[in-house]
Amino acid sequence: MSKDYIRGPSVMAELAASHRAEESTKPVDERICYDQYAVYFLSPDALEIMKDPLKLKAFKEQVGPLAQGIGNSMRARARYFDDFVKKSVNEGLEQLVILGAGYDTRAYRIEGLEDVKVFEVDHPDTQHFKIKKIKEIFGSTSDNVVYVPVDFETQALNQDLFEEYDSLKRTLFVMEGLIYYLSPKSVDQILSFIVGNSSNGSIILFDYFHQCVIDETCEVGKIFRHYAEPVGETLKFGLKEETVEKFLIERGFSNIENVTSEDYKKAYFQGINENREICSQVYFAHAVVDK
Repeated sequence: MSKDYIRGPSVMAELAASHRAEESTKPVDERICYDQYAVYFLSPDALEIMKDPLKLKAFKEQVGPLAQGIGNSMRARARYFDDFVKKSVNEGLEQLVILGAGYDTRAYRIEGLEDVKVFEVDHPDTQHFKIKKIKEIFGSTSDNVVYVPVDFETQALNQDLFEEYDSLKRTLFVMEGLIYYLSPKSVDQILSFIVGNSSNGSIILFDYFHQCVIDETCEVGKIFRHYAEPVGETLKFGLKEETVEKFLIERGFSNIENVTSEDYKKAYFQGINENREICSQVYFAHAVVDK
C-alpha cells in the first residue's frame, strides 16, 4: 500500500462507475450496458474528461489497448450482472445481497427490485459517500435497501450484521469487482457464511481475475497494479480457469458456470462493437448453494 494513501471512498468503485457512465452515453444500439445514475458518482475531473470528446480520446490513447480491454470487460460485466439480476427477479427472487456494493445502483434502476429486500454490504467509507449521493439523487434512500457497513479484511460476516436478513429465503449474492481485492482467508470466510446462512438453491454471482494477473506474470497484472496499488486497492486473490469448479464444489456449491471472455465477446461485442478490445483474464462465474 502506498505510504501516501489515505482511506476514503473506493477509487476503483469510481473507476467502475466511470465505465458504466461513459458507456451509457452511447446510442442504444451500440452501448453494452446502461446505468443512468453512474454519472453522479464521478469526480469533477472524471466528468470533465468524459464530457470532452478530445480529452476522452486522448485519455484512451494514453492508457492503451490493454487498459481499454479491461474497461470493456468491466462494461460487459455490468451488462451480464444486470441481465442475471433481471432474470432472477423474473424468477421470483426473494432477497438480494450485494457484497462490496461500491456504487451499484441496481436497487434503483432494475424493475421489480423495489419489491425485493436488498442488502448492500461495503466498507464504511465508500458506503457513507454512496448514501450521501443516493440522497442527493433521490431525496432519500429506499425503504427496501439495507446498508451494512463491513470492512471485509478486518470483520467477519455474521448473522448479527444482518438484522433483517432471512436465511430461509432464496437469495442472490452478488460480488462484482470484489474478491480479487480480498485475501484468500477473507474469500473463504465469505463463501462459508453464504453456504451456512442461506437456503438451498441460493446463488452466488461474481467475477474474478486469472491467477496470472495476481502474480503479475501477465501484462494485465502489471497494468492493474499501476492503477490499483497507489490507491490502496492491491490485488490479492485469483483463480485459474481450470480450478474454478473444484474450488467452488469444495466450498459447498454446485451447478457452476464459468463465463470466459470468448463467451461475453460473442454475446455483446458483435456488429459495431466487434473490434473493441476485451481482457481475456477477466471471468464471470455463478454457482448454486448445495447443502
